[in-house]
Amino acid sequence: MATHRSCALWSCCGRRWSRVMRCCRLPGFRSSWPRGPLGARHLSQEKQATETHFGFETVSDKEKGGKVYHVFESVAKKYDVMNDMMSLGIHRIWKDLLLWKMHPFPGTQLLDVAGGTGDIAFRFLNYVRAQHKRKQKKQLRAQQNVSWEEIAKKYHNEEDPLGGSRVVVCDINKEMLKIGKQKARAQGHKAGLAWVLGDAEELPFDDDKFDVYSIAFGIRNVTHIDQALQEAHRVLKPGGRFLCLEFSQVNNPLISRLYDLYSFQVIPVLGEVIAGDWKSYQYLVESIRQFPSQEEFKEMIEDAGFEKVTYESLTSGIVAIHSGFKL
Repeated sequence: MATHRSCALWSCCGRRWSRVMRCCRLPGFRSSWPRGPLGARHLSQEKQATETHFGFETVSDKEKGGKVYHVFESVAKKYDVMNDMMSLGIHRIWKDLLLWKMHPFPGTQLLDVAGGTGDIAFRFLNYVRAQHKRKQKKQLRAQQNVSWEEIAKKYHNEEDPLGGSRVVVCDINKEMLKIGKQKARAQGHKAGLAWVLGDAEELPFDDDKFDVYSIAFGIRNVTHIDQALQEAHRVLKPGGRFLCLEFSQVNNPLISRLYDLYSFQVIPVLGEVIAGDWKSYQYLVESIRQFPSQEEFKEMIEDAGFEKVTYESLTSGIVAIHSGFKL
């Protein structure tokens, strides 16, 4: 998807320019001037016209963006169903583990990138709501001589059941966001949730804005992974956390052979039968094989400026959760 370390020189040179232009931005959103994680940004038109991969196919950078957009536009309506079918429902456990690792508290500001259908956002809202209720109960139990009326008021007059927490779902694909909004209405999620159309490589947010940045099964589809990681670093507050759930490298030879057989022989067939789209799911399988190993991706995260970078392999390395901090 991307060359890494290629933006290191630009990052160093752009820091001072970023500070000069900072006063020109509207609150909460980025200006159109080039800026980056610790400074430098290329303008879109300045991106090098280099080659990259689209699955096993070699394409230009510009061409890949359009192809990936078309894939997710095509699969959006059946995306959640196919996730259940392809992973036999295990993706739900992986996402639950991501939230468990995140362990957000009331007041946490989360940016979920490539989160169009809302799976991580809804889990986040449910998690912090439960956390806030537990905190509320603990406070009431600690109080002495509290009347029933005071307890009832405490519960029924609660203005913010999320305790100040907010999640912004940012996705480049309109169709994926559309499905996410439909799911939010169906599940009754209103407060503390916003939907933004945006590119992971050029996030439309100010510096130092979020406590946590999450991206689940999305970063391998980004054309320039290094730039997306730099943007993640830029929008996080000092002390903020980066969390990525992504397919990775299987570490068991036997499971690896079985996984390859299932991936290439079964998943595209499921895509054709359920979603009417063989090619898109063939790409998704191929894109997994092109993604860096756990150690290689860890190094890329560190190159973007994150510290204390660790990862945990799940299900014999089929997926991994990478974590890093902006210190």
